[in-house]
Amino acid sequence: MTEDWLDRWENGRIGWHEADGNAGFRQFWNVDGGKVLVPLCGKSPDLLWLACRGHEVVGVELAEKAIHEFFSEQALGYSEIESEALRTFRANDVPVTLVCGDYFGFSGGPFDALYDRGSIVAIEPAMRPAYVQHTDTLLRPGAHRLVITLEYDQDVVQGPPFSLLADELHRYWPDLRQVASYDDLDTCPPKFRKAGLTEISEVIWRSSGE
Repeated sequence: MTEDWLDRWENGRIGWHEADGNAGFRQFWNVDGGKVLVPLCGKSPDLLWLACRGHEVVGVELAEKAIHEFFSEQALGYSEIESEALRTFRANDVPVTLVCGDYFGFSGGPFDALYDRGSIVAIEPAMRPAYVQHTDTLLRPGAHRLVITLEYDQDVVQGPPFSLLADELHRYWPDLRQVASYDDLDTCPPKFRKAGLTEISEVIWRSSGE
């Protein structure tokens, strides 16, 4: 998966990237302040949106190209922090830090909140339990979570990103509650439409009690 992920960034095959950020996330995020973890963050402008809302934001991304493109596209100066175990880049004027490396090797935290847009569905399904377990070690007890998944017929086309149905998600995080579901066919990666997929849903989940 590592080589494939880096190759996709190197060759611009990033059909999942949302240049304007995720509208559903911005509508349903209702956390005030605190430190937010964003796994597999890519170059999402949602990182800056969170920082402008008063959060300290830490994104983890394997592809260094994505990190440099984030700072360039958002017109942000940044510095590399030499003392960290993984290569770490910090914006000069806003509280955004991007860590370059394998998410499973990241040991920062603890975090007050999680924003997972497409992270859990980007990894191989067999790795999901390990992903959730590792993520939970980085979060404070009772941390807020907003998770965005996809649901579609994998008999028509395979991921990544992969389909993740509610029953499986609830095995990992039983307290998540669905707050919205949208038809995502027009904005999904092009390969899905090319394969003949006619229905795909983007589903937004949030910790209960929020």
